[in-house]
Amino acid sequence: MTKSLVIVESPAKAKAIGRFLGKRYTVKASVGHVRDLPKSQLGVDVDNNFEPKYITIRGKGPILKELRDAAKKSKQIYFATDPDREGEAISWHLAQALRVDGADACRVEFNEITKDAVQRAIKTPRPIDQDLVDAQQARRILDRLVGYKLSPLLWAKVRKGLSAGRVQSVAIRLICDRQAEIDAFEPEEYWSITADLEAPENIEQKQNGKIGPRTFTAKLHQIDGKKVEIKNETEAAAAVEGAQQEEFKVQSVKRRQRRRNPAAPFTTSSLQQEASRRLGFTAARTMRVAQQLYEGLDVGPGGTVGLITYIRTDATRVAEEAQTAARKTVQERYGSEYLPKKPPIYKGRAGAQDAHEAIRPTSMDRAPDVVKGALTRDQYRLYRLIWDRFLASQMAPAVLDTVAVTVTAGIYTFRATGSTIKFPGFMILYIENTDNNEAKEEGILPDLIEGEPLNVKALTPNQHFTQPPARYSEAMLVKTLEELGIGRPSTYAQIIDTIRRRGYVLVEDKRFTPTELGCIVVDLLKEHFPNIIDVEFTAQMEEQLDRIGEGGADWVELLGEFWEPFYTDLKKAEVHMEEVEIADEESDEICEKCGRNMVIKQGRYGRFLACPGFPECRNTKPLLKEIGVKCPLCKGEVVERTTRRGRTFFGCANYPECEFSSWQRPIGKDCPECGHYLVQRQRRGQAPWAQCSNKECGYRTDLPETD
Repeated sequence: MTKSLVIVESPAKAKAIGRFLGKRYTVKASVGHVRDLPKSQLGVDVDNNFEPKYITIRGKGPILKELRDAAKKSKQIYFATDPDREGEAISWHLAQALRVDGADACRVEFNEITKDAVQRAIKTPRPIDQDLVDAQQARRILDRLVGYKLSPLLWAKVRKGLSAGRVQSVAIRLICDRQAEIDAFEPEEYWSITADLEAPENIEQKQNGKIGPRTFTAKLHQIDGKKVEIKNETEAAAAVEGAQQEEFKVQSVKRRQRRRNPAAPFTTSSLQQEASRRLGFTAARTMRVAQQLYEGLDVGPGGTVGLITYIRTDATRVAEEAQTAARKTVQERYGSEYLPKKPPIYKGRAGAQDAHEAIRPTSMDRAPDVVKGALTRDQYRLYRLIWDRFLASQMAPAVLDTVAVTVTAGIYTFRATGSTIKFPGFMILYIENTDNNEAKEEGILPDLIEGEPLNVKALTPNQHFTQPPARYSEAMLVKTLEELGIGRPSTYAQIIDTIRRRGYVLVEDKRFTPTELGCIVVDLLKEHFPNIIDVEFTAQMEEQLDRIGEGGADWVELLGEFWEPFYTDLKKAEVHMEEVEIADEESDEICEKCGRNMVIKQGRYGRFLACPGFPECRNTKPLLKEIGVKCPLCKGEVVERTTRRGRTFFGCANYPECEFSSWQRPIGKDCPECGHYLVQRQRRGQAPWAQCSNKECGYRTDLPETD
């Protein structure tokens, strides 16, 4: 017995760590959890201090046997699972299965899968942290109690196959409540007035060579010293007529410098949000690809290595050596003027556990373009995003010159603002996206002088209507859940995937819309289980679960406090909750086998058409959403489809006879230069354009604006 055994979760991780540790160590993978609560029963003895009944997960028997055999031949056993509650619990379960005393120094923890980090960690093992294990166990049991008690109730009262979860139910409620706000919203009319102004030619400026744009646009801000509120066309016309009678002149010009600081490096939540906005990734796709980058990839001469630090974190802090390496890279690429005097320190959000560093590259020597050839397209795009965000976070602030101009015309006051970038700083590399679609860059104003008169080129009244609150995008939902303290960022991908698969929400134009089923379930839970569906109660429960991990609360006591009122509500609901019948939505599609009108059903991979004559008639069809464009290959209808992972693409309705497909939406026109079909492209904050689908053809043109 000359070797030590190191157990990790994944084979990819095992490969990298085995190379770092050398021949004196055997590295094996458990492939995730090896024990869990049984699927076929509750698995929790509520009358015996919530004692869990753990069993070996189906299919994990051979893995456990292999680990036991390896353990018998090893002088020392180390558990090197992920550095979080879940990883601690996996280590504890492995220790139980292999009969290792968790109080011994057997737990190895590292934040990145690099040679230095792994070798340092193996020299400083620690006991398994029972508080973290209890925190994970309490969360698992709590979710099991809610899910395994509420779900059968919904099966009996609403429909078979439904599920209710402690956190997913609150997420559905947020989406349903937002839809209720939209449905109740009544738009209100209001008007704005813009003035197209021109400053006369300035002789002194012309002599000094300062000949720039002398026209600009200002917006009516006040009438007689009061903030403008124009509610209808009559009031707008009166304001325009009144202003036209007055002389326009520059009242004040205020110039100042404004510093714009870079965004902090990524946390789990902010990575999911930004990947959704910039790359169009779902939370599940982001976490899947990030896990690959963390666990390790073969990037060439250096072999398999983790490219980023641990991906489940709510901290924004960065190790000193990582900051030093980043500053060196900034110096080499951009020069010393792009370096702040001191490395920036970012404040984490309130309530953050701050157990790990922010998500960052493990080495600044592995720039995205250096390792691009070893990565898939998704891996490269996400790695580039993480790299750019981290490097920008260590750069100097941008400096903007801003100008605010006040123009008076009698009792009417107009305002215009503009800004120019004096020093780009971090903006030369990366600018964070936002969910505010109305955000616009300010333009450049002419060099104006206080008191100078202005010519009015046009006064334009513009009609507007107030808009309802926007439906949640995936990024917005993740941000809201985090801000409210609902769930944990590492669980958001699973929550969103579950509520989509169960048919509680639909995704339309990348926004969540609740289904009738989702709203009914939320209403039933509101009536009979107000705590379960309550945002504040759920957030407080998360805080108490965190306290267990810190050693500040007893997990059995917490479960007891939750169980008694929940069980009382459950028994009442079994008697008093009304049964709800949800009729299937009928379509115009006729079943060619029996002649009935087919109905729309919700399946694991989205909605589909099914014959209502089931089980006599088992005919099903995909639910096709036509986009009004003919297929470039066979002239059939192009329809919107969805992959099993929820990604939208466009294909021919005649599939499989016609195999046309496109990730971008075809517009029904051909390229005038090469004859290939044109597709619609768009970037955030920009108008859509048409582009040739032939990658070798560079043709593109603007699309006409639509109302």
